[in-house]
Amino acid sequence: MTPLRIRSFRLIFIGRTLSTVGDAVVPAALAIAVTRATGSAGALATVLACAMIPKVALLPIGGVIADRFDARRVARLTDLVQCLCQVLIGFELLYGRPQLAVIAAASAVDGAAAAFAMPTRSPLVAGTVDGPARQRANALLASAVSLARLVGPALAGALIYTLGAGSAFLLDAASFLVSAAMLTMVRVRRTPIPARSLLADLAEGWSEVRSRSWYWSSLVAHSIWNGAAAVLATIGPLIATRRLGGDGSWVAILEAGALGLTAGSLLAGRARPRRPVLVGNLALAAYAAPLLLLAAAAPVPVVVAGYALAMAGLGFLNPVWETVVQQRIPEQVLARVVSYDWLLSLAAMPVGYALTPVAADAWGPAAPLVIAAVLVAGACLATAAVPGVRRVGFEPVAPARVEQGEQVEPVR
Repeated sequence: MTPLRIRSFRLIFIGRTLSTVGDAVVPAALAIAVTRATGSAGALATVLACAMIPKVALLPIGGVIADRFDARRVARLTDLVQCLCQVLIGFELLYGRPQLAVIAAASAVDGAAAAFAMPTRSPLVAGTVDGPARQRANALLASAVSLARLVGPALAGALIYTLGAGSAFLLDAASFLVSAAMLTMVRVRRTPIPARSLLADLAEGWSEVRSRSWYWSSLVAHSIWNGAAAVLATIGPLIATRRLGGDGSWVAILEAGALGLTAGSLLAGRARPRRPVLVGNLALAAYAAPLLLLAAAAPVPVVVAGYALAMAGLGFLNPVWETVVQQRIPEQVLARVVSYDWLLSLAAMPVGYALTPVAADAWGPAAPLVIAAVLVAGACLATAAVPGVRRVGFEPVAPARVEQGEQVEPVR
């Protein structure tokens, strides 16, 4: 059965898709708006840091809140908070002279809300879809994200040059409002947890991570992958502009990546490998290809093909990984475990951004790409040596299924 036949998931899918499209238009609009208003790259970095720091810092707490309370209600509240933040930034850009302090403050609140929203995504799927349909549900959501990345920049450009950069933020605000409305009509199964201290809840979530070799070893590889992606995002445009024919080559590379991501997500909805985590991690190792090809300034079609293949690996891994995690992690700790996943992934990216210019200045622009390629290929391939990675499959070990909306007391 297709998961879209399940009413609650269908509403979640519609809301998530719309909010993802809204989010996809914001980065370009923010960069153009802040640069126009201030003429400073440092100002844009300040705004981005204001959004990233609270997001990373509050993620583990967001996981606790999502486990303690109804993930649906937490997600709906964060949608409303993010809606208000985007409205504030939108009006700030459309009317009057934009003030950097206001945009930075709204971005910080938006980042904090995102830290509470992100851990709710997996519990929302796990609480509405069961059985083989869960993998297809995750693949559908991943495909929606991929398509949003594909159309987002073009939509952002159309809005910026017709209605102004502020309109992109108002569109994002509207998407959050629709998502909140969808969540109002959703019923999500949840497993209440006993009341304890915040530190005890955080420790329990971390204990669940440490106790599964397949999980923490994969997180290390995934974190290094994100650091490598930051390296490519930092130095890739420079090499494309100087050695591959200009800005158009970089746009072609990114568009090919979005197509590859979509193709990988669609494949993940149908494939059921016996060792899904192992296959997914090995697919991630393909990210070494575009890094090495860019370092060698290979012909543009070759780099485009390499990046499409690498992103197809990511598109395949994401739904497969989320499905295995939702099946293997008890529902009462799922949000906390997922929050540590997000924490390690996001924390690695600023490291990549910071170290890439240092390595490029010391050894040349190709050096950080080669180093990142060796690290990401080595880390992803090394997970094959972990017995848990080789053994874990799709077979669920979670509690027995209950009807949607019914609350289940945790097993003690």
